[in-house]
Amino acid sequence: MPSAAELAWLIPVLPLVGAVITGLGLISFNRTINRLRKPVALLLITCVGIATALSYATLANQLAGSPTVEHLFVWASAGDFTLPMGYVIDPLGAMMLSLVTTIALLVMVYSHGYMIHDKGYVRFFTYLALFSSSMLGLIISPNLLEIYVFWELVGMCSYLLVGFWYDREGAAHAAQKAFVVNRVGDFGLLLGILGLFWATGSFDFHGIADGLQRGLANGSVAPWAALLLCLLIFMGPMAKSAQFPLHVWLPDAMEGPTPISALIHAATMVAAGIFLVARLDPLYTQFPTVQAVIAVIGTITCFLGASIALTQMDLKKGLAYSTVSQLGYMMLAMGCGAPITGMFHLVTHAFFKAMLFLGSGSVIHAMEDVVGHEPILAQDMRLMGGLRQKMPITATTFFIGCIAISGIPPLAGFWSKDEILGQAFKTFPALWLVGFLTAGMTAFYMFRLYFLTFEGKFRGNDKAIRTYLLAAAGKEDKDHDDCVNSVHESAWPMTTPLILLAVPSVLIGLLGTPWNNRFAGLLNPEEAAEMAKYFSWSEFLPLAIASIVISLTGIGLATFAYAIQRINLGQLIAGRFPIINTFLVNKWYLDWINEQLFVRVSRRLAREVLEVDAKVVDGVVNLTGLLTLGSGEGLKYLETGRAQFYALIVFAGVIAMVVLFGVIGRPIN
Repeated sequence: MPSAAELAWLIPVLPLVGAVITGLGLISFNRTINRLRKPVALLLITCVGIATALSYATLANQLAGSPTVEHLFVWASAGDFTLPMGYVIDPLGAMMLSLVTTIALLVMVYSHGYMIHDKGYVRFFTYLALFSSSMLGLIISPNLLEIYVFWELVGMCSYLLVGFWYDREGAAHAAQKAFVVNRVGDFGLLLGILGLFWATGSFDFHGIADGLQRGLANGSVAPWAALLLCLLIFMGPMAKSAQFPLHVWLPDAMEGPTPISALIHAATMVAAGIFLVARLDPLYTQFPTVQAVIAVIGTITCFLGASIALTQMDLKKGLAYSTVSQLGYMMLAMGCGAPITGMFHLVTHAFFKAMLFLGSGSVIHAMEDVVGHEPILAQDMRLMGGLRQKMPITATTFFIGCIAISGIPPLAGFWSKDEILGQAFKTFPALWLVGFLTAGMTAFYMFRLYFLTFEGKFRGNDKAIRTYLLAAAGKEDKDHDDCVNSVHESAWPMTTPLILLAVPSVLIGLLGTPWNNRFAGLLNPEEAAEMAKYFSWSEFLPLAIASIVISLTGIGLATFAYAIQRINLGQLIAGRFPIINTFLVNKWYLDWINEQLFVRVSRRLAREVLEVDAKVVDGVVNLTGLLTLGSGEGLKYLETGRAQFYALIVFAGVIAMVVLFGVIGRPIN
């Protein structure tokens, strides 16, 4: 009987088969398939469910000490060149497979409740299955070239899902923005892959690292070229994992349905970049300069996301900038030479961020019954408040997520984030300070979200706020009845995933305690043993206590400002520091800069190219056609069919040539 690892190729194939079946059904029998909502959902959830079971069986094998399993076949060959494809199962891959399938399965169950009344229900489930399959294929890819194939499939699926409601202008623009920004990073990634193959003759992760090391040693590869190739490769993760300055697509991606926001932010697209950097750790460890660049970019991203989240009033965008910040923490860990620590934060973050996003979807779903299906109103926290009594499960799980991401022990976020800060303190103390201050900002803005949403008085029927928000968007307010009593807890398909995600949000961090790091023991037993050997309470406690204190300070300030409401902190900051407040409200002006430098310039260039095409290219083509038409029109009078006429023309031509050559050949006096 084959082992779970030998059947692991089925993990991405099963969701793909389900997506292909429903996709072909939509193409061939659209109306019939759209009426079969529950059977389609059951089929796709079953496919992902079986993939989840296989993933956990594979993870169990790795926990039991099974060796890495690699199955390859020759996909293309020419002379001495061979290109292998296949799949590889190792501890890192097994862990990621379990994480992605778990989150995808719960998101699908949640989507059944969230999207049940949407006309694109079947199409949405098909996209979800295809998205999950693409990410799973990326995880088990044994080399960079195969990863690139699935990398682009992940990008394509994100484009389809972010722009799922393509009839909304905001969704269409957000999908285009995500597509274009990721093309920038992916172009750099492709150049890096091809350059590394030129330098090393390999697409394999370890083959690239070893080959580049030999090339540097024998002088066949210049140091500057090696650094450039490493940075080009890093451009791919910069875009996929929303690192500064290629982070701008991620907040706008909130225009898609909330379940896909949860899947993107927790376990698929943004996780792909972190995963690739972890895969390439043998390469990056050879270049401290590249690691320092990665750490600096991660730190800037971490602080940027947190600072912008301080001023967000859109619930989903607040969580989106929180994700940007947490991805910065993960990339900081990678730059500090601690990929296991970065991957641990990816895992813990996946559970509580998925729970937070699904919780926000539960809130938005309830708010739509009050304010209508206008996203500007349904997602704005100024129209929320007091929802805890109406939605106790959503409020409780959201509160757990806020504690976890704020870094309060013993919940998951404390252990992973504190380990990152500890690594940064040892490697880059200045970057540690930025990360430390960001931890306090994180606690503040997360509890600001919680208090504005779930505590205080319900503001959904405040006509002044409604009118202001709609007027700011250029829309007209419509009369509505007071509907506070219509706010209610979501149905079980939406609340059950929240409850299930709350458990690992509380407990999974205990796998990464620094004195007995079982997570590190799975990925690298030697490093785990070394961590336990050199663990010191005298080093751990001061940093841990400082981290807890800064987080509690942020929570206390948020409580004072938004729960007790002793001060209007927003107006106070805006009044005393208007420049800083405007800077943060305008998201560091990065969107404005992109608009001025790239969007307008590219549109102007496109208009000029269109002008050239219309006047020059089309003009040449039209002129050629006119000349052909005119010459044909004139020549038709010469086609008389009379031999005497043709002889006359030949005779006239001979006379003309004699005269011409006589003039040309006459000597000049």
